[in-house]
Amino acid sequence: MVSVQVAPSASLRSETRVPVPAGRRRLHVARRAAPALVTAIVLVQIYPLVWVFLTSLRPAGEFAAGNPFSLPTDLTLENYRRAWEMAPLPTFIINSLVVTVVSNVLIVGLGMMAAYALTVLGFRGSKVVLGLFLIGIIVPVHVALVPLFITYSRVGLLDTYQSMILPLAGFSLPMSVYLFSSFYSYIPRETYEAAELDGAGPYRIFLQITAPLSSNTVITVVFVNSIFIWNDFVFANTFVLSENLKTIPLGLQNYMGAMGSMDWTATFAAVCVTVTPLLLIFLVLNKAIIYGLESGATKG
Repeated sequence: MVSVQVAPSASLRSETRVPVPAGRRRLHVARRAAPALVTAIVLVQIYPLVWVFLTSLRPAGEFAAGNPFSLPTDLTLENYRRAWEMAPLPTFIINSLVVTVVSNVLIVGLGMMAAYALTVLGFRGSKVVLGLFLIGIIVPVHVALVPLFITYSRVGLLDTYQSMILPLAGFSLPMSVYLFSSFYSYIPRETYEAAELDGAGPYRIFLQITAPLSSNTVITVVFVNSIFIWNDFVFANTFVLSENLKTIPLGLQNYMGAMGSMDWTATFAAVCVTVTPLLLIFLVLNKAIIYGLESGATKG
């Protein structure tokens, strides 16, 4: 006897098809939309930098007479020459470097030691102290301007590097303590216990175990705070009185002429010169910065 197999009809196959879960459909749509969204965000972030760079190469007459957002028809380095002649850019850059480097040394050193004491050593009330540090993150810098100005004028710190370094380091310290504390919580307690059994004290453990393991977090803290310190205008404008101590943000005021007139193309050229160091540092250390943010801002 010959058996005849009848293929299932199209209607039967459609009835037996397993429906795709709604969650999986949403995940598929999100995966397709994510690249477009990321591309749009990157373009929004990069466009101002590209526009500033192109404008710094545009002739001043073309910028003033034409559409400032159009592509330049001619390129020139004359704006960079005028930028160096109109203001002492090297002095501004050196002042910003001094303030940024010294502030970061204080922030990293004090932040690491505070986080080590609060997270690794521990003591009664350490969580309360850590909470007070975290409250310092939300305190605006402007509330300290008048008290600091009065104090500096009394002790003779006005118009000095210290008048900028101390408040910049102080207001950046809470975030530094938070990042280091979060990272130290990842280090297994067995590591410290083994070091203690070998006779290592708290200072030796900090210098030989905790500090070397914190290299990525140190890079992250330095870079994040460097952006804030390098671009600071409030403290420099309040406490600096002489021309030879001006930092870059304050020194850019020199490009403003009488009656509010401004040489925009020379100003954009100066901005390109002053922004370049931060961009180079980020391009070189971007992997370490991202890793430090992930390990210091999350808790597993």
